[in-house]
Amino acid sequence: QVHLVESGGGLVQAGGSLRLSCAASGSIFSINAMGWYRQAPGKQRDLVATINRDGSTNYVDSVKGRFTISRDNAKNTVYLQMNSLKPEDTAVYYCKVSQYGINYWGKGTLVTVSS
Repeated sequence: QVHLVESGGGLVQAGGSLRLSCAASGSIFSINAMGWYRQAPGKQRDLVATINRDGSTNYVDSVKGRFTISRDNAKNTVYLQMNSLKPEDTAVYYCKVSQYGINYWGKGTLVTVSS
């Protein structure tokens, strides 16, 4: 079993920045993809960004140029640097990691962007 703990969420004004972290622990052998998803009130959970073990990344169009995903394989941690935040970025942000074809999710961290 892999356990994920997210941190770094909070309240920020539009134009501000936040950095999310997600640390994985437990039965970790070879984590492949790590990623961030978000779910706004009344909406489905959507992809924000992913990063593979080789460092290749993928972003949803709405965050390109504003968000940066990174990972520290030695610490089994994935980060999401969020700049130029907008009110529409308000959501619960979830971390997901994949190991041997199994997906593990964190419990989420709330990001609120005020206008």
